[in-house]
Amino acid sequence: MSEPATNASMNTLVAVAIAPCGTGDELSAEVAEVVRVIRESGLPNRTTSMFTEIEGDWDDVMQVVRDATFVLASKGIRTEVVLKADIRPGFTDTMTGKLERMEAQIKKQEEAR
Repeated sequence: MSEPATNASMNTLVAVAIAPCGTGDELSAEVAEVVRVIRESGLPNRTTSMFTEIEGDWDDVMQVVRDATFVLASKGIRTEVVLKADIRPGFTDTMTGKLERMEAQIKKQEEAR
């Protein structure tokens, strides 16, 4: 079995939730630390109430996920990670492009009514 090419750009869009568990009910300070690491990475990202999306090359995105996870784990905090990835070689800007295409379809369907 051959190894995948390491020089090919592997555009990756992830939705990740990184959260402490077993630390009480108020988690916003710990979650803010995680989001700060993601934002400081310089990769395109968007945070919602449940997940943060990050886009970039596979290795870069996975490094950011690792760094954001370890900001809590390195303090001895048990940390849960939920991750969903969309890998599309040859594509870029899928985080905004997907949303724009969906919104265009909604508008088209509304106009057809």
